[in-house]
Amino acid sequence: MRTILVTGGAGFIGGNFVLQQRCESDVRIINLDKLTYAGNLVTLKTLESDPLHVLVEGDIGDRPLVRDLLTQYQPDTILNFAAETHVDRSIDGPDAFVQTNVMGTFNLLEETRRYWKGLSKETQAVFRFLHVSTDEVFGSLSLEDDAFSETTPYAPNSPYSASKASSDHLVRAYFHTYGLPTLITNCSNNYGPYQFPEKLIPLMILNALEGKALPVYGDGQNIRDWLFVEDHCRAIALVAQKGRPGETYNVGGAAERTNLWLVKQLCQILDELLPNSAYTPHLNLVNYVTDRPGHDRRYAINFSKLNQELGWSPQEDVESGLRKTVQWYLDNPDWCKAVTSQNYERERLGLTA
Repeated sequence: MRTILVTGGAGFIGGNFVLQQRCESDVRIINLDKLTYAGNLVTLKTLESDPLHVLVEGDIGDRPLVRDLLTQYQPDTILNFAAETHVDRSIDGPDAFVQTNVMGTFNLLEETRRYWKGLSKETQAVFRFLHVSTDEVFGSLSLEDDAFSETTPYAPNSPYSASKASSDHLVRAYFHTYGLPTLITNCSNNYGPYQFPEKLIPLMILNALEGKALPVYGDGQNIRDWLFVEDHCRAIALVAQKGRPGETYNVGGAAERTNLWLVKQLCQILDELLPNSAYTPHLNLVNYVTDRPGHDRRYAINFSKLNQELGWSPQEDVESGLRKTVQWYLDNPDWCKAVTSQNYERERLGLTA
């Protein structure tokens, strides 16, 4: 039986990956998550009695804990989703981003290297360490620039993206210096089920349902490449299984859209699904707000390497993916209520650390 150690597996992308793998394979998953505000046990509720899912509350920077897990469960793959990810939070408090994204990744790599060195030659050959990263490490594009490729120079513009760039460099160095069979994926903006409501798409959906303002930064013309989270998870599984050690693979949605287009599309979908809403047309709720500091203008991903080498391409286009996402939030009010009432609202009001 294959065993995978997933870090950050109660978060948005990690949680979707765990659920997808337990639905589609017989792999055993050891799920290490710090369970911060963005890690939600409610997301994993369907796995409560699953013997092939072992949830461990803890920090990737806790080296004795990581060492114990590696020794006890002997994973053949480590997938590192664990990260602080919200740009606005990184501007307000960068320390947590350096601690988790840089030092946490370093400590995880050190324990992984120690574990890997003790494996047999045959087991070493099949072992993989995959680090999940972001396109934000590449900085910002103009409208005329080519999309980010795997050879695009790093130019991070926020404390968040700088911390992810640092962790990427560490992972790369552990392959070239120690021979640890690492892989890196750099993805575009994810969306879909189980995304924490501080992110753009769920924030717009939930605000619209309550008749609250839909805040749009600046002129709304910032462009992102939108990737449905389930497509991203399939790409990660494929890279972990068939990717070449030491390589980086970009994962994109082939869906460049402005933030304003995205919000208008969400409003249109809500108008269609909730024709009797008191807030229809939801577009009237849009409110332009002061732009965030250092707001990157455009991201775009060229994923031709992943397509040509491993045959991956997204199954969802942005229109179908957004419709599925809106419907999921409409169908799961209990999840939304649980994550906002227990964590998000308390932290927003300064009632928790």
